[in-house]
Amino acid sequence: MHILYLHQYFATPKSNGGTRSYEMARRLVQDGYTVEFVTSSAFLNEVYEFKRGWNELHIEGIKLHVYHLPYSNTDSFVARILKFLRFSSVSIFKSFSIKTDLVFATSTPLTIGLPALLLKKLKKLPLVFEVRDLWPELPVAVGVIKNPLLIKLLKWFEACIYRNSRRVVALSPGMQAGIVRTGYPESKTTCIPNSCDVSLFNIPNQEGVAYKQQKLSFVGERKLIIYAGTFGLINDVEYIAHLAHAARSYDDLCFVAIGNGMCKADVIAKAKELGVYENNLYILDPIAKQEVIKLYSAADLSLSLFGPVPEMWNNSANKLFDALASQTPIAINYAGWQKDFIEESGCGLVLNNDLKDSVDKIESFLANSEKYTSAVKACQDLSHGQFSRDNLYEKFKKTIEDAYSEHD
Repeated sequence: MHILYLHQYFATPKSNGGTRSYEMARRLVQDGYTVEFVTSSAFLNEVYEFKRGWNELHIEGIKLHVYHLPYSNTDSFVARILKFLRFSSVSIFKSFSIKTDLVFATSTPLTIGLPALLLKKLKKLPLVFEVRDLWPELPVAVGVIKNPLLIKLLKWFEACIYRNSRRVVALSPGMQAGIVRTGYPESKTTCIPNSCDVSLFNIPNQEGVAYKQQKLSFVGERKLIIYAGTFGLINDVEYIAHLAHAARSYDDLCFVAIGNGMCKADVIAKAKELGVYENNLYILDPIAKQEVIKLYSAADLSLSLFGPVPEMWNNSANKLFDALASQTPIAINYAGWQKDFIEESGCGLVLNNDLKDSVDKIESFLANSEKYTSAVKACQDLSHGQFSRDNLYEKFKKTIEDAYSEHD
């Protein structure tokens, strides 16, 4: 089967973005499929040089048509929307020039559905659509989209994409429920969360120790608690500044936040205001996935953070699954399905808005060798079992095969 994979934000382990599409595609190629991407240079610019317009890359048997379109997590919402629309429009023409058997389109953004729909309608191609965030539910919940007519239009477009898809993949049970609420048959949805690349994160402990000594020497003998991700509107990374402030009485804890985003300057300003910046909280620039692997190996605890937006709790956070893959216990500050499996498995902690209580939980957890060892074992079990990339790939592949064999 020849699969056309539409994803605006393709990334590899050399990039600082999520690698789900890369990991699934390279496995498809290994199984004999032909996979061709239409993507942008957003998470590839730091590794490859591109000319204006379309470029062509070949990575591990995957063919990529890359449109040079710089992107930054610090872009304003309006700038992002314009880039969404631009990529959607140029990708229509590129996609129609590619001979394929099936279209697999993954959001965000939802605008990737436009070329996908046109290919389905005009070339009569089977379509599988993957939902990484529920649009427009999420931007409406955080107040980014307020116009009633626009909201109505986006909801219609969302339902139209689902209706024209032979299968829809959701990244969490909550997303799957949201898809079904639009009227799409539950029997044609598949829940495939972000997953754990165990082999990628399986590095000797000495590499983590060396990374901590060389790159994070300021940590010293303190326990290392990390956040590695986006500093966005919904991520509430200021929480870590308040957490560090509440932890001042514990001189054995050190917090490190690594990443970028439109709210990063605000987080730094808050950390300085609270007197924790470069004291027990260090805020650093983003790093490639290959270096993230060493960072997690060095860490004692990893954080995944979101603000008080219940719609966001359906997210399938890459950073959480990276932590599991590296067998680093995880702490989150939100509810939802991730809270449920953390509490059920014991692979980490669930924090709250009582910062003193949350810090006490962290200190007690890291000091309790029996509980900590049990959490590491739970991470190992989850990453090799329920959330193994190899195991979930088989489910992913079956979804594509079922969609291809089914007739509209």
